[in-house]
Amino acid sequence: MAEIKVYSTPTCPWCVKLKDWLKEKGVEFKDIDVSVDHEAAKEMVEKSGQMGVPQIEIDGKIIVGFDKEKIEEALGK
Repeated sequence: MAEIKVYSTPTCPWCVKLKDWLKEKGVEFKDIDVSVDHEAAKEMVEKSGQMGVPQIEIDGKIIVGFDKEKIEEALGK
């Protein structure tokens, strides 16, 4: 099973859509709220070079934004 982290904020509509979509697919993930976890926010920017959310990390691969095709490819679906 892939280790999946979703970097998000509570006020981001695309973050909510991404998390709902993952739940519908039965994909387990760790939700990281970068609006309160400043260390995680720093880590996210270091990994991707970007501050925008959502970002999803699947087994070390970073995908910025809610890109269904790239996410499904990374999940092996």
